[in-house]
Amino acid sequence: MSTTAQGASPFYTAEHAAFRDLMRRFVTKEITPFVDEWDDVGSFPRELYRKAAEVGLLGLGFPEAYGGNDGDLFMTIIASQELARCGAGGVLASLLSHTIGCPPIVNVGSEALKQRVLPPVLRGEKISALGITEPSGGSDVANLKTTARREGEHYVVNGSKTFITSGIRADFYTVAVRTGGPGPGGVSLLLVEKGTPGFTQTPLKKMGWWCSDTAALYFDNCRVPVTNLVGQENQGFKAIMKNFNRERIFLAAGSNGFARVCLDEALAWAKQREMFGGKLIDMQVTRHKLADMAMRIEATQAMLELLAWRVEQGEHPVGEICLLKNQATQTMAFCASEAVQIHGGAGFIRGVTVERIYREVKVNAIGGGAEEVMRDLASRQLGFHA
Repeated sequence: MSTTAQGASPFYTAEHAAFRDLMRRFVTKEITPFVDEWDDVGSFPRELYRKAAEVGLLGLGFPEAYGGNDGDLFMTIIASQELARCGAGGVLASLLSHTIGCPPIVNVGSEALKQRVLPPVLRGEKISALGITEPSGGSDVANLKTTARREGEHYVVNGSKTFITSGIRADFYTVAVRTGGPGPGGVSLLLVEKGTPGFTQTPLKKMGWWCSDTAALYFDNCRVPVTNLVGQENQGFKAIMKNFNRERIFLAAGSNGFARVCLDEALAWAKQREMFGGKLIDMQVTRHKLADMAMRIEATQAMLELLAWRVEQGEHPVGEICLLKNQATQTMAFCASEAVQIHGGAGFIRGVTVERIYREVKVNAIGGGAEEVMRDLASRQLGFHA
């Protein structure tokens, strides 16, 4: 029995099953055979964006009016977990950077911005990125330092961003800037376009996600047209926060997807690896490791799907989603560690899927809200205070 089978579920319809099959074929043909090569060169072909658009992946959850397909959160879970089957988190990060760069434009942007940015991005012709994190702080969005001063029909932007996914290749950058006073009330969002004078990027080398394009962004008297303001001035913080629920559900789904890949890989290895006159799977300690992995994966999946259903019903379970994100990243960490241990020395060798996933564990515990921040936000949302 495949450990990736969902079995009977009240959450998935025939339409979901058809989409899962489509995504699995896409990943098997267009991504998995190439991930080692892409990691080695530190990138993947830009053509992959167009191919992803053709199967409906890029438009998932975006309005049909701009080329999207309005898929529900369960479609998002399926997409994230099927993509995880390739075993390379860098592919997911860069290929889907528009899922964090474009939502503020959808939610609060002008119609002109929507028409200019969304259709080419959802067709895979342009790439979108989100620029929030700064060298002075990541999760502390309310205290960002990059400034944008109004001068006539332009904002003059000064400052820097770091750890930006698609930071080199993106065409459109949704950038958080300070247009007002301190705190969340002074934050705005600007659309900065590639090639704008005063805007430069520097690539960053990472522990994992090697094929993902990650960069530091620098703004030196960068002049951005006032028409590129996303939403209202000094209202950017709300737009940033609005996207976090969906982003964290996506991250949780992907993390649990990678955990499932670790279980699949460990099980396959244990069934064929011979030790002490038998197979590794014959040893009770191995079977217990696999059982513990499965237990955590299934618990995380149940939490993920229930919370996705609640969001689809119009609820906003912010605290629970924070806990879900931590549950999923810790499940991934546990399963990656156990999978490498079951592989033994082979798990330490480049080209082995669990080796890559093990290297990429930490970024999931940091991105989208660090585990410590998630705990604190959850405790406040759930009333765990005096």
